[in-house]
Parts: sequence; C-alpha cells; structure tokens
Amino acid sequence: MAGLEGIGQPRGQGRATAARWSPAVEDERALKAIELFGDPTEAEVPLPSRPESAAAARRLTQIVVLRHWGLSPKMTEDAVLLVSELVGNAVRHTGARVFGLRMKRRRGWIRVEVRDPSRGLPCLMPVQEMDLSGRGLFLVDKLSDRWGVDLLPRGKTTWFEMRVADR
Repeated sequence: MAGLEGIGQPRGQGRATAARWSPAVEDERALKAIELFGDPTEAEVPLPSRPESAAAARRLTQIVVLRHWGLSPKMTEDAVLLVSELVGNAVRHTGARVFGLRMKRRRGWIRVEVRDPSRGLPCLMPVQEMDLSGRGLFLVDKLSDRWGVDLLPRGKTTWFEMRVADR
C-alpha cells in the first residue's frame, strides 16, 4: 500500500530523522496517518499487514488518545505501546493481508481493538527477565485493566481496555 513512507520512518533517512524529532513533527505525522487511513474512532481502519503499519497504528493511537480524547501523556504512552504489541502479533502470527484497528471510548473506559482474519488464539506465555520475545501479551496483561479475544465467524478481535477518569 502506498503512503506508508512518512508515516513510519522515510526510506533512507535512518538516524538523521530521529535527530529531527519534535512533538510538532510527531503531531503532523499522526494527523497525516488519520488523513491517509481514516479515524479509528469513527470506523475500523484497515491497515496492511506489514511491519511498518505498526508505526501508523501507534500514530493513530497517539492522536486519538492524547489529542482527541485529552488523556494523560502516561495513558497515551501505555496505549501506544499496547496497540503496537497487538499490531505486531497480527502482523507476525496471522498470515493476514490486512488487519483492522478500532478505538472506542465510553464512560470511564477506552477500548482498542485489532481485528484479523485468523481464528488462532493469542497465548499469554510466562515471561522470564532475559526473554527477548514473547513479551507482547505479558505487557498487555500488565498495563491494561482488562483484555481479551472475541472470536468472529471469520477471524477474531483482540482488544484491551483501560480505565480512564472522565472529566
């Protein structure tokens, strides 16, 4: 899918891009992600099942949780990390061409969902301090207030919820 450059890290810019990071640049990239893919609070956003889609999903989460919903930087950081883990699992383990991202807010809660066409269930594994992989669902379990998987006729939705203070 065209358009992912600029959402993740542009080709050939490596570390020089990291040195130019600023909140304004990050906001611009997040707004561009909504422009390219859609608003995940209005409808499920389809993203290609490629590693660089994790950056787009993180930016969509950042702009929704921090800017649209006005939640704390810490909550935003946790939500961005957890969406990255769910997206990483969808990309690595499902064999899907596309996955869907959806975000919902209701009184006292936010919910982030990643839908994919696989009916294979994610597995929460015991994690040791030196483990290099397998930490994704462990982090989801530790940082979210609840999480789960809803089986669908064709696939599943893996989700997490976080308790929020309503203004």
